[in-house]
Amino acid sequence: MKNGAVLLDAVYLYADLADSTRLARDFNVKVAAKVIRSFLDASCRVIRARGGTITSFDGDRVMAIFVGDTKNSNAAKCALQINYAVKKVIRPAVTARFSTIRESGFVVSHCVGVAGGKTMLVRGGVRGSNDLVSIGRAPNVAAKLSDVRNGEFHSYITESVYKNMLDSSKMSDKTNMWTSVSREVGGEKMTVYKSAWTWNL
Repeated sequence: MKNGAVLLDAVYLYADLADSTRLARDFNVKVAAKVIRSFLDASCRVIRARGGTITSFDGDRVMAIFVGDTKNSNAAKCALQINYAVKKVIRPAVTARFSTIRESGFVVSHCVGVAGGKTMLVRGGVRGSNDLVSIGRAPNVAAKLSDVRNGEFHSYITESVYKNMLDSSKMSDKTNMWTSVSREVGGEKMTVYKSAWTWNL
């Protein structure tokens, strides 16, 4: 498009570490940095393994784009695998290694938001200091969903993502891993699907 903009049909995934404000406030900065780094490192490894492209970082949050015929399934599976990485790998390792974390009762947690649709990619900034910027509903909704804090539910996908997923990313031994729920996202009431399931790495 004009000025180098690209219109893309993609699925966006945001993975966000929960309660990082408390982490930075209440613990040694080196401990906080190691916890955040472990979350970002694990999330990025899972994203790449599922065919996603990492596009940006914002503190303790990473954004990725999935394209192709199975983009919805890959992104949803990625969300469940990040949940596995946090619960089964990062959380026990952090608790075992850092006594201050263990004694305080701090629990490493997160949320992943996934949404898809037509998005425009443009280069923003000035020459020498610029980056690709995603403009559209999908990245905005995915980012808002990654901010949800709701007990054991750590993966949220939009209804359109769910409807375009393969059954293999919806079902486990004939049990649906996703539950529909109505919630307000950025001032808009919509149906989303949440999951507390994990998917082995």
